Amino acid sequence: MGLLDVLDARLGDGLENMLCSHHTRRLTRLGWGDVLAGDGAGWFTPRRPVQRGNKIEVLVDGANAFPVIAEAIENAQKYVHIANWHASPDFQLTREPGAPQLRELLSAAAERVPVRVLLWAGPPVPFFEPTRKRALAAQKAFLECGAVRCELDARERTLHCHHEKIVIVDDVAFVGGLDMTAVEGDRHDSPDHPPRDLGWHDHIAKLEGPVVAEVAAHFAARWLEIAMETLPAPEVPPEAGSSSVQLVRTIPEKTYDFAPHGDFSLLDSYLRALRAAESFVYVENQFLWSPEITEVLLEKVRNPPSPDFRLVLLLPQKPSNGADTTRGQLGRLLDADPGDRVLASTLVSHGDAPVYVHAKLSIVDDKWLSVGSANLNEHSLFNDTEVNVVTDDPEVVRATRLKLWSEHLDGDVSGPVHEVVDKLWRPALERPARVTSLPGVSRRAGRLQGPLRGLLVDG
Repeated sequence: MGLLDVLDARLGDGLENMLCSHHTRRLTRLGWGDVLAGDGAGWFTPRRPVQRGNKIEVLVDGANAFPVIAEAIENAQKYVHIANWHASPDFQLTREPGAPQLRELLSAAAERVPVRVLLWAGPPVPFFEPTRKRALAAQKAFLECGAVRCELDARERTLHCHHEKIVIVDDVAFVGGLDMTAVEGDRHDSPDHPPRDLGWHDHIAKLEGPVVAEVAAHFAARWLEIAMETLPAPEVPPEAGSSSVQLVRTIPEKTYDFAPHGDFSLLDSYLRALRAAESFVYVENQFLWSPEITEVLLEKVRNPPSPDFRLVLLLPQKPSNGADTTRGQLGRLLDADPGDRVLASTLVSHGDAPVYVHAKLSIVDDKWLSVGSANLNEHSLFNDTEVNVVTDDPEVVRATRLKLWSEHLDGDVSGPVHEVVDKLWRPALERPARVTSLPGVSRRAGRLQGPLRGLLVDG
């Protein structure tokens, strides 16, 4: 390692230590200090209730997920509630000829049931999408649909946003990472990943059972503060399955009266599960910036809990921002890897066109799964509003992993995880396939961007 690399590494370590210390002081002041200071492990955070008797299904890619949401809205009998980063009125949830636009779908539903839409108002200065002009235009278009209510939420922290993506229709809820918009990419990708301008790989969890009331109550709390309308207490749906599910959140302090000290249960959930990992960690995410997350993963790589421990990462080839920061954290993980425990990959479509990995899903030991809107960066874990759902149902978790790995590797992935990683994942990276090695893995100067950005904007 040259002198510049040594200096870069030391500067990066110093800045990341400053950022982590700042986060610890901040969360301690808010009564959440044990999240970072403790060594708690396990599949659920004690900060949020665990709902039993649910059914959870992970819908992979927009071409599979959006038609299910469209059908639910078309058949709504009680209400339709949507909270998104952004939703475009002219977005079509299906690609069938004559498919209705989202505003038409919601307008038809509003003739029968209340329809409420809550969107982020956009940044005060148009540095990134969706701009406030675009958000206002969307609100105007939705309001022109008659009985549809649409509110814009501008209570964001500086340079942060309302990032959650939830839909509740009657006794079904959807929580994931897909927005109902074509802004910045094509959300209608499918597991085949056909060539397109920029296909997005992502997920949505379909939920049935008592946990739906948790999602509905979260929406109602935000709606009350922004729209000044008190919604009826959500009815708790009957049990629909055998899965335990927990709703976890990021809510920065001083954003809403219902959470004056914030809610960092999403971070707590992630740290506990990663600390508990024994055999493998699988991550699909748009970003990997968070030093708090990386430190736990580094400890697992340096001191593996089992001889066959593996860490598999699926990340975008070129994130919309923070690419160098992600590469810096990957560099740390790869430098710490004494053998072949860490695998960093990305997706491509036929013809080697990149597929944008917009996913926010992680699996640990086939015993824990988290899916939702949260990226593994400082924004999602500390400063944006986010919602994920977590389950410890081993059948659901393993089935989801097998579905994803079958999509990515196009083969039999049912064997022991370490063997599948070594005998299928690694060879696939060396030949034309749907997965390929993540390029540009380096620790050079870009590693400093994440800590600097965090220190500048994290209050």
